[in-house]
Amino acid sequence: MSSVSLIVQKFGGSSVADAESITRVARRIVATKALGHDVVVAVSAMGDTTDDLVDLAHSITDRPDPREMDMLLTTGERISMALLAMAIKSLGVDARSFTGSQAGMMTDSQHGAARIVDVTPDRVREALDEGAVAIVAGFQGFNRDSRDITTLGRGGSDTTAVALAAALDAEVCEIYTDVDGVFTADPRVVPKAHKVDVVTYEEMLELAAAGAKVLHIRAVEYARRHGVRLHVRSSFSDSQGTLVAAERGKNMEEPIITGVAGDLSVAKVTVIGVPDVPGKAAQIFTLVAGTGANIDMIVQNVSAANTGLTDISFTLPRTEGDAVVATLRSSQADVGFADVAYDDNIGKLSVVGGGMRTNAGVSAQLFTALFEAGINMEMISTSEIRISVVTRGDELKRAMGVVHAAFGLDGDVDAVVYAGTGR
Repeated sequence: MSSVSLIVQKFGGSSVADAESITRVARRIVATKALGHDVVVAVSAMGDTTDDLVDLAHSITDRPDPREMDMLLTTGERISMALLAMAIKSLGVDARSFTGSQAGMMTDSQHGAARIVDVTPDRVREALDEGAVAIVAGFQGFNRDSRDITTLGRGGSDTTAVALAAALDAEVCEIYTDVDGVFTADPRVVPKAHKVDVVTYEEMLELAAAGAKVLHIRAVEYARRHGVRLHVRSSFSDSQGTLVAAERGKNMEEPIITGVAGDLSVAKVTVIGVPDVPGKAAQIFTLVAGTGANIDMIVQNVSAANTGLTDISFTLPRTEGDAVVATLRSSQADVGFADVAYDDNIGKLSVVGGGMRTNAGVSAQLFTALFEAGINMEMISTSEIRISVVTRGDELKRAMGVVHAAFGLDGDVDAVVYAGTGR
């Protein structure tokens, strides 16, 4: 790395959970500045502040207004950015805090899940030119048309950091969390997981989509699209973390399996007794699309010869299940299916690795490991570098451990987790 460069650092909620943690983060930022780097910091709300604010809103009303919800939730990052700027100044280094709108994070108008449409970080550049550390509130932006504050949704602070890194042409975007990098599995679930030195954008996208919490999928996609180099590392140690880049080094062979991910936030919907004729699946998924639900795995059974009926199952985020089931039931007569079943006691297990392209037998090894452990698979989905299966939810943790060991990913010692949230 050059002696003078721009570095963007992102600190999650567990890294700034209290005054002591904020002071520790401030020292790290000041140390980076002392090496001659310009530093921009994106920061999340302290600890569980966002969850607490959500709970507070729902104690007032069952259906909080989306605009006012964004106004409420963005206060969490404003608290942490101001306190962090104070801590840095107390160490003798100038620092200035900016809200998302002040930092030029322009978004669309979708409250609660806004997408970045432009970044104009003029005030951030001015602060850097004047020798200050720029602290930016993550997770939030501003819509020019409505002139309203917006939030970016889950993982929004990661996306803020990557967007700033892209707009400012940063040398690297460092994502600080409470583990030492990207692991072969969540070390809270699989203690023998070990840190991976390098993963590709492609692998990280698959891991994030499969439930790995260390990086959010939108941030990884933004980084890939704009060529931002990511460095995932711990704010609790000085250890080298995991680099996320377009490709591994020239002398590094792709591992067959990079990691194992698990996700308990999914549910399964089964549409029962669907007439097996052209157009019925299109009708069903047009209805589902109208709810805004994000569909993942889809399985259609072979129709019964004596009835001409089939069942269609699909998975989706658990939070979207009720709306989808209600919509399908309201159109049951029009589509002509017999019933809808909903199951939220499932888990999704995925194995990811770029080496799958050139190595046969991965599926057989995965299925054999689960069979020998007595774990049933209810659905299967694949991509070029990923295999996902659905199990019972209460079997997911054991399944992850079994599969992790079967692919030889277990380390010699238990992984260190410094805080406990994964972000």
